[in-house]
Amino acid sequence: MTPVKRDPRRDPIDRAMEHALRLGNFINYNASWSFITDLEELAKQIEQLLPEEAERALALYETFIAGCYEKAEEIDDSSGNLGMLVETLMCDWIKARQAAQADGEKTVERLLGWMDKDDYGFCYQLEQEAVKVLDGNGLSHFASQVQKRFDVANQPSKPPDEKKRTAQDHTYRQRYWGGILKTIYAAQGNLDAYVALCRETELLPIDCEIIAQTLQARRRPQQALEWVEQGLDLEKRHTSGRGASYKLDEIKRKLLVKLGHSDAALASAWAEFEAFPSKLAYDLLMRYVPKRERAKWHAEAMNTSDLADLDFVIELWLATKEVDRLVGRLRRSTHQDLESISHYATEPAAKKLERLHPDVAAKVYRALGMRILNSKKSKYYDTALSHFKQARSCYKKAGDELDWQTLVDEVLQIHRRKSAFIPGFEKLIQGKSLFDESSFAERTKRRKGAWNR
Repeated sequence: MTPVKRDPRRDPIDRAMEHALRLGNFINYNASWSFITDLEELAKQIEQLLPEEAERALALYETFIAGCYEKAEEIDDSSGNLGMLVETLMCDWIKARQAAQADGEKTVERLLGWMDKDDYGFCYQLEQEAVKVLDGNGLSHFASQVQKRFDVANQPSKPPDEKKRTAQDHTYRQRYWGGILKTIYAAQGNLDAYVALCRETELLPIDCEIIAQTLQARRRPQQALEWVEQGLDLEKRHTSGRGASYKLDEIKRKLLVKLGHSDAALASAWAEFEAFPSKLAYDLLMRYVPKRERAKWHAEAMNTSDLADLDFVIELWLATKEVDRLVGRLRRSTHQDLESISHYATEPAAKKLERLHPDVAAKVYRALGMRILNSKKSKYYDTALSHFKQARSCYKKAGDELDWQTLVDEVLQIHRRKSAFIPGFEKLIQGKSLFDESSFAERTKRRKGAWNR
């Protein structure tokens, strides 16, 4: 067989890219993570060429992006990782174009071409990242060309029988290009144009947030506060959640402090904590509490948190060292209550309580294991076994052998058909090692011995 001749003039990164993309081979979900990781490493190699070898990097980026489009139907990309990679490549392509001093108008034309024909969703909200890397010239061209598309979308729609565009699609195009235009104006700091566009289209809570932050940066707190109030009023009336803002309350508090209304800021933070006691709300509250009053407000906050859902206050009580409060609540909770709470909340609690409150830790570890079994997540059965092992240790330390036996009986009765789990659980009951704990050296010696027989 005659070997394939390699073109010595071909870029070695280009060859590596072809090998990594594996065009013609389908990548399933389990293999997609390592596949994308390899592609990300190639992207880093290309990025290192900037700015010295901008022309070379530009050619490689264009090949890479085209290759990803070719690969789009050959990968299970349910996690969207390929899409995120392509978004990064497109932004890096913009940097390479600018480093190579390429025509800014043509850069934007190519960018909008990708956005116009986005069959795989690679360009979804691409404008939000693109405006961060476009220079002033590029942003100007971007604004000009998007304005043209927005003007076309704003023209009265023709009847569907004359032009295949429904009224719903017409409204979507208006919102789509109007939203991109707002993003560009925000990146440019063009406040007047942004406000004018909001008046022409629709003012949303997120618009009020952006306008208020711009005014805040320009040291116009009173005007910023007025926009915040307008945004909060819109939040109450916008039940759909479209254009929602999650920063208006905190921006308002900062502005109130700036304007000399610290008491009002504190009242606002307390109202938020009362409505939703959590570590995040507690941290926000304490930002506005005077140092000399922190003990009083802490006590009030803890009393209020007693009435909150357990899954929200576990993290809060751990962070504030309210261990007795946590222990009391966990002891009163049923097994079903604890099993319904995410492991992100309960696992840190179990670890914290192992030494001084083993009976409560055992109860939490029990819930962690049962949560996995009840949800039938077989790939986490090893984790469930580890939780039950910790539960057994804590039950033994607390002298609650009867509770351990009750747990064993329940698992064997209810989950006896889980063949991927029960053999390991039976090892645990018998006190045997759950996993092969021998060292790597010992395992390789055994393997070599088997080969030499």
